[in-house]
Amino acid sequence: MSDPKLIYLIGSLRNPEVPSVAAQLRAAGYLVFDDWFAAGPHADDAWRDYERARGHKLPEALKGEAAWHVFEFDKKWLEKADAVVLMMPAGKSAFMELGWSLGQGKPGFILLDADPERYDVMFRFATGVASNIEGLLQMLREEKIRRMAPRRESCV
Repeated sequence: MSDPKLIYLIGSLRNPEVPSVAAQLRAAGYLVFDDWFAAGPHADDAWRDYERARGHKLPEALKGEAAWHVFEFDKKWLEKADAVVLMMPAGKSAFMELGWSLGQGKPGFILLDADPERYDVMFRFATGVASNIEGLLQMLREEKIRRMAPRRESCV
């Protein structure tokens, strides 16, 4: 497979570095989907507060129109993506998106923001783990986004 036409940048709404990383990927020639970031850092909290005010717990809230709208928006772009990059720090939602994408056979990379305090061997499910943007770009160039089994040299 050739270089990706579209990378879905996965991350936290609270991570102010998302636009910068997206810009660096674009400068390297990749198309990047990061429009989800426009919702702002408090979008999930506002949705939760709204649903709680209506007397809903999470299982009920997930059935609402707002939840379906946001879910379908993100899922549509995850489906279109040729590859995904999860930016750290990230939460449960981000790891769900990475896992779903990997399960669909898409290459998925993790971009660390620092050496994590807690190591996790399950990061080996990712196509590659990069400690900086240069390492990520190198992986994207070298691997040409081919499917690969997790192996020792998959981490930069």
